[in-house]
Amino acid sequence: MAKNNDSNKKESAVPAVQKPKKRFFNVEKRFGYTLHEIWRYKMSYGLIAPFFIVFIVFSLLPLIASTALSFTYWSILEDPVFTGLDNYQYLFVDDPLFLKAFSNTLYYAVIVGPCGYVASYFFAWLINQVPDKFRALYVLAFYAPSLTSGVAMAVVWGVMFSNDSTGYLNALLLKLGFIYEPIMWTQDVNLIMPVTIVVALWSSLGTGFLSFVAGFRGVDRELYDAAAVDGVTSRFQRLIHVEIPQTMPQLLFAAVLQITSAFTVGAISQQVVGHP
Repeated sequence: MAKNNDSNKKESAVPAVQKPKKRFFNVEKRFGYTLHEIWRYKMSYGLIAPFFIVFIVFSLLPLIASTALSFTYWSILEDPVFTGLDNYQYLFVDDPLFLKAFSNTLYYAVIVGPCGYVASYFFAWLINQVPDKFRALYVLAFYAPSLTSGVAMAVVWGVMFSNDSTGYLNALLLKLGFIYEPIMWTQDVNLIMPVTIVVALWSSLGTGFLSFVAGFRGVDRELYDAAAVDGVTSRFQRLIHVEIPQTMPQLLFAAVLQITSAFTVGAISQQVVGHP
C-alpha cells in the first residue's frame, strides 16, 4: 500500500506536458510573424485604428489619387486621358503665374520658417526662467495668437495696417514725423509680403512652442547640478550643454511642424490683404 502511495506521488509530481498554443499565422515567415504580433496586441492596434482609418481615407488616398491624376487630362465629365509630364512641363515652363507664386511662397517660407522656429525656442527658454506661479500666464499670452481665427486676425491687423491716417501704424509714424502721408500697407505690392510675414511671425508660436515649453520642464534637475560641478555656471552655458541636448526630440518635432506650416501663406494673405 505504501508503495502504491509513493508511486502515485511520483506520478503527480511529474508536470503535465502542455500542448503548444494554436497559432493562426506561420510565424516562421516575416509576414506571418508580423500578423501574429498584430493579433497578439490586437487591443492596442484597435485603439489606434480609428486614427489610421481616417488618415488613410481622407489624407493618404486623396494624395495618391491627386498624384495619379496629375499625369492625366481630366475634365471631370470625361474619363482621364494620360498625358505624361505635359502638365508639369506647362506648370514649370509656360505658366508665369505659378512661377511667381512659387517664388513668393519660397521667399515667405525661408523667412517665416527659421525665424518662427528660433523664436519659439527662444521664448520657451525665456519663459522657463520665469517663476512657476507666473509661467502659465506667459505661456498663454505667447500661445494665444496662434489660436486666433482668420476673421479676428483680419480685424486686429486690418486696423494696425490701415491704409489711411486712422491706422495705428500710420498715425504713429505721422505723429512722429517719419512720414507725411499715409502708407498703403496692404495695396503697395512691395509691402504686402513684409506685412504678411509680420502677421505670420506673430502667430507662429503654436504647437512647436508648447512642445519646447514641455521639453524644458522635463529636463532633469540633477543635470544642472552635474553641469555646475563641471564648471557650467551661466544660463547660456546651461542652454548649450544641458538644455539643447535634452530637448532634441522636441526640436525635431517642432522642425517638422514649422516646415509644413511655413508654406501655408495663402490663408494669412487672404485674411489680411484680401488676396493671395
